[in-house]
Amino acid sequence: MSRKLKSFTQVSGAAGLGFAILIVLGNVIAVPAGLPTPGTAFADAAKFFSGDNTALHVASALGPLIWVLATIFGAGAVVALWSSELGWALVGLGGLLLQNGAFAGIIALRLALASAPPTEGLWALHESLFSLNGTFLAIALLGLSVGGLRSGLIRRWHAALGFVSAVLLFGSATLSVGLIGLLGWLLWVVWIGTYGVTLIRLRS
Repeated sequence: MSRKLKSFTQVSGAAGLGFAILIVLGNVIAVPAGLPTPGTAFADAAKFFSGDNTALHVASALGPLIWVLATIFGAGAVVALWSSELGWALVGLGGLLLQNGAFAGIIALRLALASAPPTEGLWALHESLFSLNGTFLAIALLGLSVGGLRSGLIRRWHAALGFVSAVLLFGSATLSVGLIGLLGWLLWVVWIGTYGVTLIRLRS
């Protein structure tokens, strides 16, 4: 790998680590403020969106930066896997880009619910999109875990973490079980943060 490509993969690793930190920070800001969790009844969700939404707007402002970091991370993973597992790397990048689009829709729906009298239809759409987003995360986890394992970039335990998270997130998307999705999401955060560190430390 050339010096420039190595430098880029290290930058992308930092982006992956930053992505993990920011998505946790966004939830640390919004969840204690009362952001409705998946499965919340519309009446309870409406109370939140009709109230003070400062925390929601602050957390939502992190969204564009998070999507940029996710894209840079995915591109760096593709570069690292280019010579050995390009196909699986592109599957992973595709999943990351799809989840960027899905979560942009989720944040847009939250802001719409907060800027006007919330409607049950918008909340139902938000819930559906949030659940289906687990599918895209699962695709990213599968592609980059298989590619990373087969190429020797990541360790077996790291790949296993990705596979478990992918199964949980995909199960949540198909079965609409919030607790499964939450556990899968937490494992996803650990997985992507660890992947970021791996790319930062890449030496060849």
